[in-house]
Amino acid sequence: MSKQISVKDASTYFFDGMTLMFGGFGGIGTPPTLVRALLEKGCHNLHLIGNDAGFPTIGIGPVICEGRARSLVASHIGSNPVAGELMKKGQLAVEFNPQGTLIERIRAGGAGIGGFFIDIGLGTVVEENKPTINLRGKQYIIELPLTADISIVYAKKADHYGNLVYDKSARNTNPLVAMAGAITIAEVEEIVPVGSLDPETIVTPGAFVDKIIQSEGVNWKWIWQ
Repeated sequence: MSKQISVKDASTYFFDGMTLMFGGFGGIGTPPTLVRALLEKGCHNLHLIGNDAGFPTIGIGPVICEGRARSLVASHIGSNPVAGELMKKGQLAVEFNPQGTLIERIRAGGAGIGGFFIDIGLGTVVEENKPTINLRGKQYIIELPLTADISIVYAKKADHYGNLVYDKSARNTNPLVAMAGAITIAEVEEIVPVGSLDPETIVTPGAFVDKIIQSEGVNWKWIWQ
């Protein structure tokens, strides 16, 4: 049975106040058609989880710039000055994580791990309001996993079962994000019959993907203007 749906059907999974996890690094690997569908549906009060805030016209950036998000868990936001302004005004709550810690929290969420110990950030703002543990004479921060109501990812190819193949660095955080959503929707450039993909090139098994859509491509400047 094919997991392919229309963009319109994909947008029915989005709702106000949802926790949305997105793949991508500086916008590369963030699914543009799904972001556009999210904007067009008009969802607000979103809790976003991803590597960064994108750029104002690229990646998850337009969602943040339109004031649709009330919180963001990320490793940095410097590429999107609007995100910084919203944070300073108290209109966007930002939780910063060291990049490796963030990715491991997402991986832990997808793998069903209850948490992990790490010494990165001890004695800094990273440690604030987090439990710590002394193990074998060494202090660690206990980091908790991250999961989402919906995960959106971007891939080069998919078969109808949802097995995903990525394109070079556009792979970035997408495989881990795909695992951590209660529902995962993949936007792909090309959809092929089951059995057409070389098994050695499949990075995300279809078991982690609930729905797939055909990418339509997006002019980000057109969206933001």
